[in-house]
Amino acid sequence: MQINLCGYVLERVVKDNFEDKEKALYSSAKAISILQKTIDTVYFPHIDFTALPYSIFTITMATNTSPNDGLEFWQYMIAGSIAGLVEHTAMFPVDTIKTRMQAHPFRQSLGSIIKLEGPKGLYRGIAAMGLGAGPAHAVYFSVYEFCKQRLSHKNTKQNNSVAHAVSGVCATVASDAVFTPMDVVKQRLQLRDSPYKGVLDCVRRVALEERLGAFFASYRTTVVMNAPFTAVHFATYEAAKRGMGDEAADDDRWMVHATAGAAAGALAAAFTTPLDVVKTQLQCQGVCGCDKFSSSSIGHVIQTVIRKDGYGGLMRGYIPRMLFHAPAAAICWSTYEASKSFFQTVRKF
Repeated sequence: MQINLCGYVLERVVKDNFEDKEKALYSSAKAISILQKTIDTVYFPHIDFTALPYSIFTITMATNTSPNDGLEFWQYMIAGSIAGLVEHTAMFPVDTIKTRMQAHPFRQSLGSIIKLEGPKGLYRGIAAMGLGAGPAHAVYFSVYEFCKQRLSHKNTKQNNSVAHAVSGVCATVASDAVFTPMDVVKQRLQLRDSPYKGVLDCVRRVALEERLGAFFASYRTTVVMNAPFTAVHFATYEAAKRGMGDEAADDDRWMVHATAGAAAGALAAAFTTPLDVVKTQLQCQGVCGCDKFSSSSIGHVIQTVIRKDGYGGLMRGYIPRMLFHAPAAAICWSTYEASKSFFQTVRKF
């Protein structure tokens, strides 16, 4: 029943959110102009950390929250899973280019990949992405919604940026533990001339040759990177969404989420590119000519990159990273909010 419902929600969300291309382009363009307004909107009111008497299995939102809230825990998980799959599938080619740029010192363009490997070269590792992104985003958004309720000020109309940021950090710590093993597999498959035949072959060979710890070699770096990324992302998203709330009619509500998400994604990506380079280096070490590190410490990897490529090596792939996260966040947030809205509508019947 829930699997069929998930498929139906995905079909409705894609139809409702992405068939109007002109609005999507307008949303992406408006993201940059909203950054300054977002920064001006963010402030840090007093936080009431008194735990609310809510069950962990059913999250009941305050009466003055938006109409998209008041859902059950599993509904947040399904909405988050759909959002993650749609986001990563749509942006996977950009992610492939970013991974190759960060793993090797030379640049490889979209055209060269297609010329040498064909279009399928852009989608190597997409199966691993699907196995990791769905469950990880289910954890990501459900933990975020739960923590936001526990930490937010009782007056939910107030822009409690600290609560949103802390909730985002809690969400990423939990979801990264789920996603990191499959992210290792995904990035190794994305490399040019990858020695692995597929997901199962990669998992088997890494487990036998490098032990299970190799799947989590970058977990610490991933959390250190994603904690500030998520804090900036969620605080910016909530503030931008609130600041734009009066500018959109109900039928254009998804565009508010898309634009706020794009602004949040671009801003957060710009700050965390060096740590993303470290993560990619650790996850791809020893494969296809990538460096092998004697230590998985962040400092050791940073020193190695600077010694070989200078400080510019820490910013490799920052353009595709920003080009990935701005539209990816727009797609993810608009899909997530649309899925929540769908479940909210279903509850009324």
